[in-house]
Amino acid sequence: MKGKIRYNIAEEETYNDGQIIFKETSPGDWVYVILSGSVEILKNVQDRKVIIEKLQPGEVFGELGFIGGIKRTATARAIGETTLGIIDRGFLEKEYNQLSGQFRSILEIIVLRFKKMLDRTCDITRRTDQRYPKVLSLVYKDRKAFVQAYTENASAGGFFIKTEKPLTPGHRFLLKLELSGIPGPLQIKCDVIWAREQDENRPAQEPGMGVKFREISKKDYQLLKKYIAAGEQEG
Repeated sequence: MKGKIRYNIAEEETYNDGQIIFKETSPGDWVYVILSGSVEILKNVQDRKVIIEKLQPGEVFGELGFIGGIKRTATARAIGETTLGIIDRGFLEKEYNQLSGQFRSILEIIVLRFKKMLDRTCDITRRTDQRYPKVLSLVYKDRKAFVQAYTENASAGGFFIKTEKPLTPGHRFLLKLELSGIPGPLQIKCDVIWAREQDENRPAQEPGMGVKFREISKKDYQLLKKYIAAGEQEG
C-alpha cells in the first residue's frame, strides 16, 4: 500500500463551515492540500451552484490554475472547520520547471481540455430533453438502504429527485420507477450529475439531485417519454 504523500507546506489556513476558499472565475493559482475537515467543489449551472465533488483530508485542489494559468473553474467551500495547507510555490515551480518543455505543454493541453469538457458537461445539463413539472414515485438504493422519493420535474433523459440527503455527484445507482397504469416498475441505471443540499439562506430552493439515465431499455424509454408527454397534454 502506498504511503501518504508529504507536501512542502508554506503556510496553513483555517476556514469555518460554509466559508468560501475561492470563487469560480476568480484569479489565483495557489495549490491547496486538505489537512483536516473537507471541501466541496461547486459549479454554476443555470444560475445555481451545484456540488460536483467533495474532497477529504489528503486531497489536493487548485492545481488547474497553477498548471494551466487559467481562472478558477469552480468554487471551493469549506465543510465544517477545515484546515488547508498552501503548498510551497517555490517548490512547485522548481519541480515543474524541471520537466521538459514538451511534457509541460502536454500537461497544459490536458488542463485546457479538461476545462472545456467541464464547461461542455455543464452546458449539456442545460440542453437535455424537455423537462416537465411532474411528480413520479420512485425507489432507489443509496449506500445503506432503499429510499422512497419523488421527482420534482422529469424528462425522458433524467429527473430532479427531491431528497434531503442527495448522493454524491458521479455516483451510479439503480432507480425503480412506478408509473400509474403500467404494471411493474421501470428499472433505470442512473448517474448523479449534480447535488444540492438544504441552504438556510435559500429556503425556497429544495434539496435534491439531478440524475441522468445511463442505461434504460428502448421499450422503457418509449413508455416513459409517452407517459410524460401525455401527462403534460392532459394538464
